[in-house]
Amino acid sequence: MYSMDSVGRDTIAMVLAGGKGERLSPLTLRRAKPSVAFGGKYKIIDFVLSNLFNSGIKKVYILTQYRAYSLNKHIRESWGKWTGLGEFYVDISPETSSESEEWFKGTADAILQYLRFVESSDANFVAIFGGDHIYKMDVTQMINYHRMNRADITIAALEVPVEEASRFGIFSVDEDFRVTGFSEKPKVPQRIPGRDTCFASMGNYIFPTRKLIEVLLEGKKHHADLDFGKHVIPMMLAGGDRVFAYNFNDNVIPGMKAEERGYWRDVGTIDSYYEANMDLVNVSPQLNLYNYKWPILTNQGNLPPAKTVFDNDDRRGQNIDSYVCAGCITSGSTVRRSILGPRCKINSYSLVEESILFENVTVGRHTKIKKAIIDKNVVVADGSIIGYDPDTDRRNGYTVTESGIVVVPRMDK
Repeated sequence: MYSMDSVGRDTIAMVLAGGKGERLSPLTLRRAKPSVAFGGKYKIIDFVLSNLFNSGIKKVYILTQYRAYSLNKHIRESWGKWTGLGEFYVDISPETSSESEEWFKGTADAILQYLRFVESSDANFVAIFGGDHIYKMDVTQMINYHRMNRADITIAALEVPVEEASRFGIFSVDEDFRVTGFSEKPKVPQRIPGRDTCFASMGNYIFPTRKLIEVLLEGKKHHADLDFGKHVIPMMLAGGDRVFAYNFNDNVIPGMKAEERGYWRDVGTIDSYYEANMDLVNVSPQLNLYNYKWPILTNQGNLPPAKTVFDNDDRRGQNIDSYVCAGCITSGSTVRRSILGPRCKINSYSLVEESILFENVTVGRHTKIKKAIIDKNVVVADGSIIGYDPDTDRRNGYTVTESGIVVVPRMDK
């Protein structure tokens, strides 16, 4: 078994962070999905970068594209300012912002565009990970599994119930978890031998460096929109390559609690994003952000502590069952089962319940907000009522999901 340090020196990582995240609109109108806030102070991309950093992988290339400015700014300010972390990452960004512009035409094409970074590396392995999922993972365990199997590609796989499998790309595997086939959202999914579950692709891959270069150069001869799921994996299976699935449920990080095993969220829709955030305010959330043995890292900011103001019978500042980030002031109001991003201010006689407020949101007096997501820098006027009448919310220009989640976007252009 190889140590974390030796694996880290022998591996480079490529993080695909160019996704538009259209199903998360309007939260992604001005930012890429990996740049969307999660859990108050974090960005979604902080999770994969923290996993790679905690796993001892020393060199990470971050491939950004759509609305990349805010994401690149966050990466520089969060990951570039820490001592020694300037060598940890390189962000490379062919910026696109319009609906018609294209650069990366597929997940594998994105790597192909910057194959020179792979070719010039002296690493023996390349970890290719998405930048838009919420989970914790010790990547070295997956790499050691890859080495043990002498694999040509190892694919991280999520074990899912049969009834949910039609929502994913599903692998067929033999008893040794060697992949024998791949189907995108199959009506009749193949089970894992001896189990009533299926293997769903997580979109995370480990390649030997030479093999990755070989398959990408071969693949581009046939596909301009070269993609790992659509083209590369089927091509490798057809060629008899050693393709293995790595069971994410087997991955254990230091300090992990039982309920956290196998935790992975796509947060690709407003409802799934909202539910994953709301889980954090539970007494025992499935995702534990208080595990200091495997910290999720981000820009802490030079902000004062959160504060509550007033303790009178008619107005009392209180935060109940909530995540409240630094710089927040709850002034003579009540915040219940909510997440307040940095520098939020809730003014007197207001009530915020079951809601997510992004950074620097100001809530006026005598306001009621329920089951809402409020975008960054929004000022909610005095006396506003949000989340109580869907028709009124829609007339006000807000997005309302079928489950009743209200999204209040930034109105500036």
